[in-house]
Amino acid sequence: MMPATAILPPDVEPEGLFRELRRLSWGAADILRAYARGEQPPHGFPRALGVEEGGEGPVSAADLAVNSWLLEGLAAAFPQTDWTVLSEETAGAQLRAGEPLPAEWLWILDPLDGTKDFLQGTGEYAVHLALVKDHRPVLGVVLLPEPEELWIGWIGADGNGRAWREDRSGEQFPPALSRRSLLRELVLVASRNHRDERLEHLLEALALGDTRAIGSVGGKVATILRGEADLYISLSGRSAPKDWDMAAPEAVLRAAGGAFTHADGRPLSYNDGDVRQAGCLIASHGVSHGALSDRALAALAVIDPGFAV
Repeated sequence: MMPATAILPPDVEPEGLFRELRRLSWGAADILRAYARGEQPPHGFPRALGVEEGGEGPVSAADLAVNSWLLEGLAAAFPQTDWTVLSEETAGAQLRAGEPLPAEWLWILDPLDGTKDFLQGTGEYAVHLALVKDHRPVLGVVLLPEPEELWIGWIGADGNGRAWREDRSGEQFPPALSRRSLLRELVLVASRNHRDERLEHLLEALALGDTRAIGSVGGKVATILRGEADLYISLSGRSAPKDWDMAAPEAVLRAAGGAFTHADGRPLSYNDGDVRQAGCLIASHGVSHGALSDRALAALAVIDPGFAV
């Protein structure tokens, strides 16, 4: 299970950590599935109240419940470990513009990625949890509650790692990245809800094969891990994805042997004082990553000269 040059805090034993991550992940799945179905959630969390009842609805309730479940669970399981947790739900209180958090070990959490899909009932939502050291993710957890998939990726100091998928019984399955290499054969996985004209022009220039629409960054990366798709592109517009959108999916994909970079090849960086992951980001199965990046750079120079990739 362990990469040859494993990275973890010195007082954290791997098997104990993964045991807790499994327990907390499946608990989060039960919470989210209950809120998605309008049922009473487990673990003592209140049911969702609609606006007419004085509440904010199932998304806010689910977000806050999973956030509490994971933060409190990590704190209880590892009370002496010197790490910090940054969550999408707590970022407003934790962060100051331009100032990284003073943490050697930082968990980055998105308790519900894919809120529109959660509301629309597509089932394509996820939970992201990543452990970051020196601005790079070394461990990633992507939970897909509806298909009951738990993806885990662990990256060593040498950049190599191991990734796998688990079901509720604990049975493990390896990734199955495709070997498609010609750009015209590659399958793109894209958003239903976040596409603009520039992205459409970029995809036309790349001249790829088929396209699939999937919600949640974690869900998109899972299709690459299963070999159903080969790449995902994030192109910033008026807003940009945040650290909690990208850290866990990147960790799992890279641990599986894929790639996740800016179009110019720069690695993504986290806890830099700006949580926006702006630019043109390409996640792929790795086989054609260089060719994809080169063609994307050339196309963007025409589509949007001066765009910072």
